[in-house]
Amino acid sequence: MPKTIAVIGALDTKGKEFAFVKAEIERRGHRALVIDTSVIGQPVFQADIPSERVAEAGGTSLKELQEKADRGLAMDVMTRGIAKVVKDLYDQGKIDGVFSMGGSAATAIGTSAMRALPLGVPKVMVSTLASGDTRAYVGIRDVVMFPSVVDVAGVNRISARIYANAVGAIVGMVETSPPQIEEKPLLAASMFGNTTPIVNRCRETMEKHGYEVLVFHAVGTGGQTLESLVEEGYISGVLDITTTEWADELVGGVLSAGPTRLDAAAKKGVPQVIVPGCLDMVNFWAPETVPEKFKGRRFYQWNPNVTLMRTTPEENAELGRILAEKANQSTGPVAFFLPLKGVSMLDAPGKEFWWPEADRALYDAIKRHVRPDIPVYELDNNINDDAFADAVAAKMLEFLGEKA
Repeated sequence: MPKTIAVIGALDTKGKEFAFVKAEIERRGHRALVIDTSVIGQPVFQADIPSERVAEAGGTSLKELQEKADRGLAMDVMTRGIAKVVKDLYDQGKIDGVFSMGGSAATAIGTSAMRALPLGVPKVMVSTLASGDTRAYVGIRDVVMFPSVVDVAGVNRISARIYANAVGAIVGMVETSPPQIEEKPLLAASMFGNTTPIVNRCRETMEKHGYEVLVFHAVGTGGQTLESLVEEGYISGVLDITTTEWADELVGGVLSAGPTRLDAAAKKGVPQVIVPGCLDMVNFWAPETVPEKFKGRRFYQWNPNVTLMRTTPEENAELGRILAEKANQSTGPVAFFLPLKGVSMLDAPGKEFWWPEADRALYDAIKRHVRPDIPVYELDNNINDDAFADAVAAKMLEFLGEKA
């Protein structure tokens, strides 16, 4: 059955390119619903939804944007408008996926529409920015970014192949139906490479008891996505084993999830087991990217592009206070588990980040600031020991009314 793909673009400056994309989608047996985001010029061909409608959805008229000639205002209005237009189309069952392409402005506009759609809806963005930092454009949604390689300016032997490949991707996505999987109660778990053993063991235990576990990589967007799904009511319990994003938020690393990390479960009353996993480390990219102010600190080269910096006792004391105060807001069951032999693979006796005094500062701060009714369990294990993982899983099962 033919599908409908929303194609978003400025038809005044990129009309030829989008005409090519439209033809490619139709050649594969599907419909392109073209939405124009032009502001100044006339479209090369007629869109299904003209830019006037996008501007109106953004809160003003296209004529007003043209008269004011304020690029910043136009970007704000069209970005807001396209998100509303596309979300309405999806809610009405009129589109099955979204495609866009262009430079920085087009990427901002196109991906704003994509981020307005639920997970699982096909989203493809061909962008000149796709090989750089795309976090601002992808956010916590499943946007597929295609590097344009050359600028989106004309159809030539290179760009035609890129555009056609990207169209092939979105067509393949809209034609694909996910397999039927038995729906089970969903749990969320946070993980890093340094906490993979404990998360895998907890996941296996929970799966044996009939739960489905979504594992989120604690790289900033992972924590944000976890929080979002809890907030939206999808998650029945949180195994927050890897709270390392708070170290980056506090100290200034590159993988922060922002100051609202750990808020959603507390606010929604969702059961949570909190472990200070990987709070021994702050993340930076390659060594040359580490700020000069951290010269002399203890570092570990995780791979050529990731540099880890050991947190200090002072930083850990503050992190402990933050975690405790987040937990104190909980309206549902919550417990802390503290591994006395280290919070990561590197923070273990004889390993590179082993620093008992720093860990003790973290643990003491948690115990000092946490509500008296919130249990804190100190176990003589490393975080990745089986016994520690089993204790964490057993507590979550208890919170969920199950027997371990």
